[in-house]
Amino acid sequence: MDCNRCDDEAVMHAAYSGAHLCEDHFRESVEKRVRRRVRRDDLVPQDATPDDPETWVIGLSGGKDSVVLTQILHDTFAEDPRIELVGLTIHEGIEGYRDKSVDACVELTDDLEIRHELVSYAEEFGVRMDDVVEDDPENMAACAYCGVFRRDILERYADEYGADLLLTGHNLDDEAQTALMNFLEGDVAQIAKHFDASLGPLSEREDQDDFIPRAKPLRDVPEKEVALYAHLNDLPAHITECPHASEAYRGEIQQLLYDLEENHPGTRHSILSGYEELAQMAATEFNGDNEDGADLQECEQCGSMTTRNVCRKCSLLETLV
Repeated sequence: MDCNRCDDEAVMHAAYSGAHLCEDHFRESVEKRVRRRVRRDDLVPQDATPDDPETWVIGLSGGKDSVVLTQILHDTFAEDPRIELVGLTIHEGIEGYRDKSVDACVELTDDLEIRHELVSYAEEFGVRMDDVVEDDPENMAACAYCGVFRRDILERYADEYGADLLLTGHNLDDEAQTALMNFLEGDVAQIAKHFDASLGPLSEREDQDDFIPRAKPLRDVPEKEVALYAHLNDLPAHITECPHASEAYRGEIQQLLYDLEENHPGTRHSILSGYEELAQMAATEFNGDNEDGADLQECEQCGSMTTRNVCRKCSLLETLV
């Protein structure tokens, strides 16, 4: 099958749009969607200057998503002195898994000549995920522990590096799954928080002075297209699932979306598009009329912002000591 835009052989077919694209036009398509999302989400402030550049910290895991995001952002802003990129990699302490992805991060950042920082759970918390999974004092999935620890490190170190923005490589599949999960759980407050935390344009979010704004410029690109982009560009991505991944509910939602997308191409795009509109309305409602939300305060143990006396991270660490 030939590419719809030229006579070269197509390397992919997007059922949701009907497009057949060759290598060059496929790359162009992915990059265009990421750059369009950067513009639509107002990620580059109008007052950014070379004298006062923006620092963007990327959560760089070494997987396909964060590697592709880093590559495209570098290609986009390499000649733009208003933007400085920093790759932040977290080593959770998973033997035989994270070591290889750290190597991918080092290779990529060396090739792109961007700053790279590496932080570990062992250094920060005195724990390794392999040991946490074995002990499991809270009888939770590994991802529940890991998500709390990872968010804490990303936020604290992004702040330490003077970040104006914290970016993650969530793709279309990731965000459509989260949207459907929040909707099925009926968690309107979480939907509102989702908009202000990472979905809405920066100019339309509620001011959150206690947190660094987050963004997900890859969220318009399906997971398989991210993987294909990494392959075609020979990027050093470590494409292996974490051995401790066990989010059963998300796995069910993932399979449901696979089936829906197979039978009804474009389902993921429709879910996320509608969800973002609903999230904005929910955020407006909660921010304007809801005064029942808990106030943020400093954790008594680590000083991070939380709605409780002791943050979730510190309470989990207490059970692991």
